[in-house]
Amino acid sequence: MLTKLKIFLPGENTRMILVAACIGLMAGVAIIVFRESVDFVHEQLFVRGYEWLQIGEGGWRGFLLPLIPMFGMVLLIPLSLAFPGKVNGYGFTKFLRRVNLENGVIHIRNIFIKLVSTAITIGSGNSAGVEGPIAVIGGALGSQVGQRSRVSGKRMKVYIAAGCAGGIAGIFNAPLAGMFFAAEIVLLGTYEISSFSALVISSAFATVVSRAWYGEVPAFPIPDYHMVNPFVEMPLYSILALIIGLLAVLHIRFFYFVRDKFQALPLHEQAKPILGALIVGSIGIAFPQVMGDGYEYIEKALAGHTVIWVMLALIFLKSIATAITLGSGGAGGVFAPALFIGAVCGGAYGGVVHYLLPEYTASAGAYATIGIGAFLAASTHAPMTAIFLLFEMTGNYLIIIPVMLVSILSTVVATKFYPDSIDTVDFSREGINIHEGREVAIMKSILVGKAITEDVDFISETANINHLLQLFRYARDSFYFPVINHKGLMVGVVSMQDVKTILHDEEQRVCSLVGAICTRDVIMLTPDDNLYDAMQLFDIKGIDEIPVVETLEEPWVLGMLKRSDVTAAYNHEILKRGISEKEETIRMLCSV
Repeated sequence: MLTKLKIFLPGENTRMILVAACIGLMAGVAIIVFRESVDFVHEQLFVRGYEWLQIGEGGWRGFLLPLIPMFGMVLLIPLSLAFPGKVNGYGFTKFLRRVNLENGVIHIRNIFIKLVSTAITIGSGNSAGVEGPIAVIGGALGSQVGQRSRVSGKRMKVYIAAGCAGGIAGIFNAPLAGMFFAAEIVLLGTYEISSFSALVISSAFATVVSRAWYGEVPAFPIPDYHMVNPFVEMPLYSILALIIGLLAVLHIRFFYFVRDKFQALPLHEQAKPILGALIVGSIGIAFPQVMGDGYEYIEKALAGHTVIWVMLALIFLKSIATAITLGSGGAGGVFAPALFIGAVCGGAYGGVVHYLLPEYTASAGAYATIGIGAFLAASTHAPMTAIFLLFEMTGNYLIIIPVMLVSILSTVVATKFYPDSIDTVDFSREGINIHEGREVAIMKSILVGKAITEDVDFISETANINHLLQLFRYARDSFYFPVINHKGLMVGVVSMQDVKTILHDEEQRVCSLVGAICTRDVIMLTPDDNLYDAMQLFDIKGIDEIPVVETLEEPWVLGMLKRSDVTAAYNHEILKRGISEKEETIRMLCSV
């Protein structure tokens, strides 16, 4: 009877798909709340503030514009004080750390924090995007479902990615782009078919909810695209890819340069976002296009209703404004600024080539469209997301070929000159390759000094071979011994392999010294090295023990690191983290 009932019960994959559908529906609702909140704050702060200060009348009143974004950052202070470390700055990197390197437990309050802080930042005219925060909100919803279902860490990661997919799919009305965003950026390209189905379902349901509320309209009204002369335009697109790839590298490096400068600035933390808003507002006096998410000007660039020199200036000014907003402590994402920079870069380039070759090239708007996908791909290292986003926004199959070409080439150029995307710089600075996964990250987090066997025997280089054989006789599991000089510093390593040739010659055993047969060109580790690097040395050299010294300059022997020590330390850390993750999950569930 029980066997027959099991036939009608949903299997594991079916349950995951049903859960993914629920996550997608919740993400769709979150998108509506989020977008309406941003629009409400923009109307109350920016539009009404603009009217109240009478900035539109011109003259000296135009210089009052910075007061609006500054007031927005003042409103951010209570939230920042209530949730320290959760509000200010670009938070998507921390989100990726939580998903891929930690336990994936995201507190429900993060939904409220991201919604309010981003709405205030963008709604008051500061330069940032809504897409990163909505992905975090969707991921937080997925995490909440996983916590209440008490799923494994691997399944939790899938639920979080499903929430992110739903968030991006709904905000752009592009389910394929949402799906690939989660696969490429959130899951770092490591996913299975079963998890991929969850992303598909979540993206589809979130898009259905979004379309039911806002209608079946794309994020940007993109004009019809056509390629005039492929033999002329394909080389021109390749040049555009090179330019955008280099600009993406400049954008990423400048973004973190500005953030570092603001962090080092001797100013109160709550005053830094206000200073950043003052600078952004000052730029906005001459170039108001840089303020907010920039969607309105993107539409103008795509329609070709722009001026080339203005777009050339905006390439750099939007990058500067975004770096200052988020580097100083404003809240938001970098997705929309990337779309903006790509649109104006492509539009300016297209305007020039169309002016020079009007009979062989498409309009500037067509190049702006390609530029959107190219800069997004180059800055995030996610070309598939960019390709499908452009395809879904246009619905034009003809755009696929140039988008594929420029997105891939610009990503290749960007990675050639700078290996990190805008989301992975902090990981590289810590010596973590996030694409290697959690296991490698754990190995890199454990230092050799915590894993070595400190009870180690060593022998003087002036000892004879008989003394060495006595040491081998009483050693339990050691096959290598450090050799020290008269100062006590290590000069080499000796093993049983080194004495095999004179093992049966009594005279040579007495006369030969350890210093004459030991290996002097040896690998050494210090306590500050990590276990991942140590394991790499074990595998490359094919050895089982490595001596650990105080420093390479003053090699006082501290112990020997064995493969078994590495395994034991790793297992201990996994057990410790597993216990702490369960305790954190229980604590968060109890606090909800």
